[in-house]
Amino acid sequence: MKHSPLDWYLLAVVLILLAFGVLMVYDASSSSALRDFGDKYYFLKDQLKWSLLGIAGMVGASFFNYRRFYKLSPLILIGSLALLALVFIPGFGIRAYGAHRWINLHFFVLQPSEFAKLALIIYLSAWFANREKGRLLPFVVLLVIFVTLILLEPDMGTAIILSGMGLIMYFLSEAPLWHGLALLPFAGVGAFLLILRSSYRLKRLTTFLDPSADPLGASYHIRQVLIALGSGGLLGLGLGNSRQKYSYLPEATTDSIFAIIGEELGFIGAIILLAAFAFVFLRGFRIALKAGDKFGKLLAAGIVSWLALQTIVNLGSMVAIIPLTGVPLPFVSYGGSALVTEMVAVGILLNISKNKA
Repeated sequence: MKHSPLDWYLLAVVLILLAFGVLMVYDASSSSALRDFGDKYYFLKDQLKWSLLGIAGMVGASFFNYRRFYKLSPLILIGSLALLALVFIPGFGIRAYGAHRWINLHFFVLQPSEFAKLALIIYLSAWFANREKGRLLPFVVLLVIFVTLILLEPDMGTAIILSGMGLIMYFLSEAPLWHGLALLPFAGVGAFLLILRSSYRLKRLTTFLDPSADPLGASYHIRQVLIALGSGGLLGLGLGNSRQKYSYLPEATTDSIFAIIGEELGFIGAIILLAAFAFVFLRGFRIALKAGDKFGKLLAAGIVSWLALQTIVNLGSMVAIIPLTGVPLPFVSYGGSALVTEMVAVGILLNISKNKA
């Protein structure tokens, strides 16, 4: 086995994004934290805690030989499915805002759908590392099980990320092109039917098609996002000078944090942030190309595809290219389970980068 130097460039940029995220979470939350908790540092302290846990997870994963995940992948898959089911069991699952997405572990709250992304990547990487005929149907069944459990929470944003990530990995495993052409119509019809069955999702779609409709109701969120981005202009209003964070913009610390960034740092600041993400993704794909075995290649490519797809979906919804979806911006948005899982995934990438066959 050949040992290569750690990818310090990837590590440095991820840590910069993490530190920037902590700063922006504090910036976007100080007024609401003071109002709701009497402590303007409430969200900052929480995000710092999760960041330290994430860094610890990243360091641990960077020293854990990624090839061991190959044998552990079935257990990881079963554990992930069990956690997704546990959110619906009274006494374990937490219901909030009309959704079952969290598990109460008493010492902290876990969101299993975030762990499910990494668990599915690990399992698919191990599965697809070997050539096999006739795996289209078993792959579809597995993906449907995951997506169904997440849609029941309900969490369509995560279901979209998981589906896209799974399909990307399937084709990276050298699957025939016609498989994708056959799946696309079913995926499109299924998504459309899910939207029609939910008035909330239907409102988001109609709002996307006509953002001027119902400005104080269904389209309020996206209008406030666009106001924030528009008022930022080229150079922004200055760090800490956002007006939208004062109870105007919903989810200012989580899904919509990019709007605050654009408002305060302007177009130039947003472009620098996008460049940082692009650098991370390019380094990740470089690690995938240089990995010493097919499992490592698929594992690295799957992780980068997940992070890139989630970033594209979050930013795309912020600039109204796609309907609003409730997915966080990797490394930057406020949140515990998502941040820790993302940092562990980076640790796996770092391990792949230094362990070559």
